[in-house]
Amino acid sequence: MTRARGASGLPLGGRKILFVGGKGGVGKTTVAAAVALRFADAGRRALVVSTDPAHSLGDVFQVEIGDRRRALAPNLEAMEIDPDAQVEGYLASVKQSMRDLVRPAMYHEVDKQVELARTSPGAVEAAMLERVSELMVDESGLQDVIVFDTAPTGQTLRLLSLPEIMAAWTDGLLRHRERSDEMSAAMKRMGGGSKRAGDDLSHFDQTDETEVGDPRFARLRETLLNRRRIFGRARRLLLDRDATAFVLVLIPERLPVLETRRAVEALERFHVPVVGLVVNRVLPEGPLGEFLEQRRGQERAYLEEIGRHFRGMPTVRVPLFGRDVGGLEALREVAGYVLTDVPR
Repeated sequence: MTRARGASGLPLGGRKILFVGGKGGVGKTTVAAAVALRFADAGRRALVVSTDPAHSLGDVFQVEIGDRRRALAPNLEAMEIDPDAQVEGYLASVKQSMRDLVRPAMYHEVDKQVELARTSPGAVEAAMLERVSELMVDESGLQDVIVFDTAPTGQTLRLLSLPEIMAAWTDGLLRHRERSDEMSAAMKRMGGGSKRAGDDLSHFDQTDETEVGDPRFARLRETLLNRRRIFGRARRLLLDRDATAFVLVLIPERLPVLETRRAVEALERFHVPVVGLVVNRVLPEGPLGEFLEQRRGQERAYLEEIGRHFRGMPTVRVPLFGRDVGGLEALREVAGYVLTDVPR
């Protein structure tokens, strides 16, 4: 099979964290898997992680992949983050932290509020954000490259906005806690008792155990600060053009082109580096018959539109294969179009 026009390889440089995103169904999982395998074949330690709730990474490699890392080839490991399991673990930690702050009689109220949070908007995104942030921070020192097969573009962009929201929420909560402690101390000196004025948690536990400096609150504060530090480090990595890059996958059709334009604009607003595009499933050269020639005419128009809208952005093309892409050898064939040489 001849190399698709424009496939000189994406300029990945020495980046260690790659996000492969795009509209659902354009083949981003295949591209993410192929890129990770290409690095592994070149002797680089690679981890490919699926964050898309509709996991298909295991289907591409033709093996079962779970939430724990699984070795797939020399130097290559993979994992699929389970959103439901992440939410369960995330809410369990929240529930335990809250139970540490209240009397046993209030446990049922804590459980009720946590269960309500399970179905609240953003619960899955928040839990996934924490896991992705942890992987970025912890694994970047262990792997030569981490490739994230991300959820469809809209979900990914919401994921990118959450660190600032979570940091602002954490800072606000800690400031509220500090003001509460200061007021509580002042009231105690005036003989007003130990109840924290303005502190909602004071309604849960009004015993003498809630004195200023209570180690339970110190533990909660440290948990919040540690979470904020992880988010902060992950965000710095995300915005570091020497460490991280985004690869967008699309096919030459109207909706994927429009969504990719919106994604590029949004990522640029966040100052997230986009290293290039992979135009997938391009019809091969040669006669195709009347029906497919009509499709080729439409495709040609969209390829020209991609060239106009993304002028100057490195772009490679991957042809439409005559068979399903699955297994290591097929993925290596895809990788040959996306990357020519693995950066050192």
